[in-house]
Amino acid sequence: MLLIGLYALVSGAVIATGGAVALRLLRGRSILVHIGVLLAATVIAVVSGVVTVAQAMFLSAHDLQVVLITVAASALVSLAVGLGFGRRLAASAVWAAQAEAQERKAEAGRRELVAWVSHDLRTPLAGLRAMAEALEDGVVRDRDTVTEYHRRIRVETDRMARLVDDLFELSRINAGALRLVPTTVPLADLVSDALTTIAPLAASRRIRLIAADSGWPTVSASEPELSRAVTNLLVNAIRYTPPDGTVHISAGQDRAEVWLSVSDTCGGIPEDDLPRLFDVAFRGERARTPAHGVEVPQAAGGGLGLAIVRGLVEAHGGRVEAHNIDRGCRFVMRLPAGIA
Repeated sequence: MLLIGLYALVSGAVIATGGAVALRLLRGRSILVHIGVLLAATVIAVVSGVVTVAQAMFLSAHDLQVVLITVAASALVSLAVGLGFGRRLAASAVWAAQAEAQERKAEAGRRELVAWVSHDLRTPLAGLRAMAEALEDGVVRDRDTVTEYHRRIRVETDRMARLVDDLFELSRINAGALRLVPTTVPLADLVSDALTTIAPLAASRRIRLIAADSGWPTVSASEPELSRAVTNLLVNAIRYTPPDGTVHISAGQDRAEVWLSVSDTCGGIPEDDLPRLFDVAFRGERARTPAHGVEVPQAAGGGLGLAIVRGLVEAHGGRVEAHNIDRGCRFVMRLPAGIA
């Protein structure tokens, strides 16, 4: 019996060594591959031990056949069960790794957002306090300067109110608290209302707004959220388009989705920035910031507009993308063509 155990131990050790070498060579492969190698090594070790003992004349040919059939049947069951659970384990490991990566990205985004918002709130608050103290102490007395101070206080207050509103909307999206009420939305009417809202801003920047004459489909979506997404895209285009530029909006429908595009003449976006355009608080390079001295109060924000667009579009089961075109860039929203 000791000799049988020794033979089985030696043969098993040889197979285990081979399995260890195989695992080392496959260390960059998936968990499922590693589990498969472990199971195969275990089965082969058992078979090797049985065959070794049989070759040493401790088992008859008939007994060897019986044992091998039994081992083969057990091996099939073990491999099937092991690979099944291994696949689930591998999927769980991948999901956990992805969740951890997303959590790290979200945490980095939150820190960046806090930094951006702190900066965007600190600057106007300091200006508001200085102007309020000047008015309170009577440092400013002439009517024109007082009127200008009042106007600037209103503009900065409106900008902070929009920033707070954007933060609230973004928090609803990230928390999954957004409740959509889909209705049949004619894109032509929705875009017409959005263009009417931002027309004064475009006029102040001498930017032409051009909408396609036809091709406007109907989509099943939550109208307030979709309207906000379209307005954010238009405001973003106006914000970065130089004066006397053009913003063009059009829409259409493919077999499986409805699309809406906003094109501008901003001069293009650096290729390295394209994947980050919809990140929270991302504003891009200096070339993508409004020119110094040009006031665009309605468009000024904390770099949240495009992040909100992505959140609202993805909440509808769609996606949004951006790419460069001749003399500018093009943003495209794509929504499922679930037309009521």
